[in-house]
Amino acid sequence: MRVFADGESRLTLDAPRRRGTAVVVQSTQPPADTNLLQALLLVHKAGCIADKVVAVVPYMGYARQDREFLRGEIVTIEVVAGLFRAAGARRVYIVDMHSMAGLGLFGGLAVNVPAAPALAEHFGRMRLKDPLVVSPDAGGTARAAEFAGLLGTGHAALEKRRNRRTGSIAVSGPGLPDTENRDVVLVDDMISSGGSIIKAAGFLKGRGCGRIYVACTHALLVNDAERRIAEAGVEKIVGTNTVWGGTSRVDVSGLVAEAIEDAASGTRRRSRRAVQTGPQISP
Repeated sequence: MRVFADGESRLTLDAPRRRGTAVVVQSTQPPADTNLLQALLLVHKAGCIADKVVAVVPYMGYARQDREFLRGEIVTIEVVAGLFRAAGARRVYIVDMHSMAGLGLFGGLAVNVPAAPALAEHFGRMRLKDPLVVSPDAGGTARAAEFAGLLGTGHAALEKRRNRRTGSIAVSGPGLPDTENRDVVLVDDMISSGGSIIKAAGFLKGRGCGRIYVACTHALLVNDAERRIAEAGVEKIVGTNTVWGGTSRVDVSGLVAEAIEDAASGTRRRSRRAVQTGPQISP
């Protein structure tokens, strides 16, 4: 691969034609446009040397653009789905797609792979005090419930209101159980600027909770978000390797491989691993 001074990419995939399935792995973390285009180019070229191509896009960019929020907005993820189909992908495996509505726009092409089992396994080895799993918004309630079930503890969800024009966030906690001196695990599928996590951490600190940790599938952490989250009182961010960085502590490649194998064999594992209590790790 070569990236020219003007930003254009030139990719070369030099391999003989062979029978079977080619698997192309490429996340679309920032710079999203460049990584997305490179993924599409690789899928197209792989289709020239294999019988079929499946794409593994651990982090699928543009998933938040799944509807016309304001008049005239383009539903970008629908266009992205069409591009993968046109490039020749028979299946697209995505880890924790941000929007199930967006997943539906792939029309059966995409498979969502939950990261919760791998993240919960990591937290199950930490010395947490009476942990409570919390989603920073009501939209993540099901994710928090799944994570808490794997961890064997309770869960709750905060309510978040975001001003679509200004981006400002207000947080409340109706029905939140007692958090006094309890360790809290904030669970989210992705962190970009960190605004939601920062607001949630501040709210929970005000309720007298113990240590706060973040379990996140896609830790993008743009614009110095990691530092600002730490300053808000978060002890540690635990992300997965869907996006590579200093917080990418949990490997999800095994979950993706299981999903591909299940599709090939026509079976589905009941997942994907319950939390095993292994050697304790330092919080």
